[in-house]
Amino acid sequence: MIRLEGLGKNFGAYTVVADLNLEVKSGEIFGFLGPNGAGKTTTVKMMTGLLRPSAGRIFIGGRDMAADPIAAKRAMGLVPDEPFVYPKLTGAEYLRFVGELYGVPLDDMRRRVPELLEMFELTPWGGELLESYSHGMRQKLVIAGILLHDPKILVLDEPMVGLDPKSARLVKDIFLRLAGRGTAIFMCTHVLEIAEKLCHRIGVMTRGKMIACGTLDQLRSQSKKTEHDLESIFLSLTGGVECSTMLRYL
Repeated sequence: MIRLEGLGKNFGAYTVVADLNLEVKSGEIFGFLGPNGAGKTTTVKMMTGLLRPSAGRIFIGGRDMAADPIAAKRAMGLVPDEPFVYPKLTGAEYLRFVGELYGVPLDDMRRRVPELLEMFELTPWGGELLESYSHGMRQKLVIAGILLHDPKILVLDEPMVGLDPKSARLVKDIFLRLAGRGTAIFMCTHVLEIAEKLCHRIGVMTRGKMIACGTLDQLRSQSKKTEHDLESIFLSLTGGVECSTMLRYL
């Protein structure tokens, strides 16, 4: 469903992403991890057509992003790292706007928009302007928007940021159910607990390169760590410093 071939991005002489090769299959939740500045968000922007790659090719649902960008974008839903919405639209208007962009039939929108607002407990604010929404409410609305057209591929950049515990649990359950129905999910997150619980495979980026990829057991083998938790494995792979070491400066 997602295939990256030799993907790279340079800004002048600075390489942000280098020779990234990856496949995400139908029904798979793939976690994309890395420290700040590792190239994760740049990768997402290239995958979704927001940035032009310096090298390589991107296939979304079998469509070449460079050759057929509209079809590739129609096949996916994106939750960016910042929930951009149009502040002068209401919640219901925003969902109808997204539905029209993706060609959702009017009858389906009349049914689905109220259902999604209710699912995310936004019904009382469905007629309110988005400029009055909190960050968490906007995040829930953006997630509702990607569900409206039922994409077979989801690209998520920190989808849980700003969500309260109840909403975060709902979103995690939604992702698991969608994966069970065959949706391919590519998720960037700094929350290692979420990655450990949700993801079938995990890729670790640092300094623009994928340094490890696989199941938790495979990552454990690649990091040569005996610990079972993802945090220790991640720190071992990325050269992270234990917090106890840093505390000597206090």
